[in-house]
Amino acid sequence: MAAPGESERGKGEPETRSPKGKKASKVDESELLTVPDGWKEPAFKREDNPKGLLEESSFATLFPKYREAYLKECWPLVQKALNEHHINAALDLIEGSMTVSTTKKTFDPYIIIRARDLIKLLARSVPFEQAVRILEDDVACDIIKIGTLVRNRERFIKRRQRLIGPNGSTLKALELLTNCYILVQGNTVSSLGPFNGLKEVRKVVLDTMKNIHPIYNIKTLMIKRELSKDPELRSQNWERFLPKFKHKNLNKRKEPKKKNVKKEYTPFPPPQPESQVDKELASGEFFLKESQKKRKRVEEIKAKQAAAISKRQEERNKAFIPPKEKPAVKQKKAPSETKIDIEAIKEKVKKAKKKKLGALPVEEVTLKIAADEKKKKPPLKLGSKRKSAN
Repeated sequence: MAAPGESERGKGEPETRSPKGKKASKVDESELLTVPDGWKEPAFKREDNPKGLLEESSFATLFPKYREAYLKECWPLVQKALNEHHINAALDLIEGSMTVSTTKKTFDPYIIIRARDLIKLLARSVPFEQAVRILEDDVACDIIKIGTLVRNRERFIKRRQRLIGPNGSTLKALELLTNCYILVQGNTVSSLGPFNGLKEVRKVVLDTMKNIHPIYNIKTLMIKRELSKDPELRSQNWERFLPKFKHKNLNKRKEPKKKNVKKEYTPFPPPQPESQVDKELASGEFFLKESQKKRKRVEEIKAKQAAAISKRQEERNKAFIPPKEKPAVKQKKAPSETKIDIEAIKEKVKKAKKKKLGALPVEEVTLKIAADEKKKKPPLKLGSKRKSAN
């Protein structure tokens, strides 16, 4: 008989499972890995650690002089908030420090870390109303140091202002997209909110200090927020939806005209230059007599002089060379194919024969005759004018 845990096929043969069972197991694993919407981790209670802590822990932090008045005013509220979690808080105005420490009643071991973050945020000019949220379980904080990221002070101020935006609009947009409270103060950026939001805030701040405008990251965050609302796209890759911004290269640095090209390094020294004696031995001049050497030098000088004279003469002759003339533009001949009206020419000749030499044209003659007739008419008498008037 087979044992209850073994199959009928035999002890050595493994059990076969249906494909449906495999799918069901895979579904169960995926369900275990995903966190359901609206789920919150249960709060740490007294029952979880009834005996309390064995040792006392304390943290202290310094604060600037200009925060003294505000801290003095809101310190009773800080003590009240920390006493609920059984944490002692002390303000030392002489040394300019804040201290938090555990007591015998403290049962939550992590609350001292949250109290430390609370005094850090208060020292970085975060108002108490926002800083006290750090004592909640689903809220964390991040203090980003930006003072050493940019060397030039003017450039640093410009980029920090770019992060804030006109009238704080860029910072407000970031706060809405990440659900975090952000405060830019001096050389640090303090952020307070959920863990996912803090990651995005840190990325945007560091990119802004690297001269990447925050508007690009804000656009990406807006698209991500819309995609996260769709349950089908939640488990897919979002790279195809996200915008890809190209870097615009600025004007390159002007390159020098003369580039000093470095020679390849060789361990061997350069070859020794030839001496004058070596050159004479190579050309055979070393074995010539003194008179022969002198004659050779004179010939070389004469050859150089002749070359210089010929060159000078060529430059002088250039002035007598006539410049090249431009080719004359040929006039277009009148087309010979145009027909000549012979009858019109004959009529003109006949009219010319009829006219006497120096005679006026007909129109002018008629005008002259009319003018003469007007002159010949007698003028009217005064008596006749009066009679006509009566």
